[in-house]
Amino acid sequence: MSYLVLARKYRPAAFSEVVGQEHVTRTIRNALGMGRLGHAFLFSGLRGVGKTSVARILAKTLNCGDDQYTDEPCGKCESCREVDEGRSLDVIEMDAASHTGVDDIRELRESVMYSATEGKYKVYSIDEVHLLSKNAFNALLKTLEEPPPRVVFVLATTEPHKVPVTIHSRCQRYDFRRISSADIAGHLATICGKEDVEISHDSLRRIAIAAEGSLRDSQSLLDQVLSY
Repeated sequence: MSYLVLARKYRPAAFSEVVGQEHVTRTIRNALGMGRLGHAFLFSGLRGVGKTSVARILAKTLNCGDDQYTDEPCGKCESCREVDEGRSLDVIEMDAASHTGVDDIRELRESVMYSATEGKYKVYSIDEVHLLSKNAFNALLKTLEEPPPRVVFVLATTEPHKVPVTIHSRCQRYDFRRISSADIAGHLATICGKEDVEISHDSLRRIAIAAEGSLRDSQSLLDQVLSY
């Protein structure tokens, strides 16, 4: 069996597992619990701080098959497993770097008009959205402003200043913070405990500092250290 890197193995599967972004997860969970969730979000922040993970958790929560869970996904139902495994037909994850043109957005606009096939919501997650062309952004405007019922957009970017103001005004923006070295070191210590690895606190602290606020970078560095 091929090795699964730590960043993927320990990717957060619920809002409560997200590290260092309580201001984001608390607001979204409250909105879910109160039934006041918006239809378009802009997640901005450094690489590896949880933007796409939170987008996936949001999609899981909206389509969770267990009605007892309103602000967290159960993680056990078929719908949650489909999202985790990347095979849900109702959760569309796009990379703007390879879908930059207006034709790609036109295809998206056409697919938006169809209802969710299995879940309750269709969720479109577009990573590095700032890479879309000007015409593609313009094609997306109307759909973001007035999407069909039960359609949610999550746009993620590391460079929010490159996203047009017209897109900003149609989204709820959440700024993801750099994660503190203390939080990163604590999370890495938890991972090492699960992996039965003995490592000093000073080593974890040095890895956390070198990661410069990115949890994913710290997990990649830890992988290298363990291999060495």
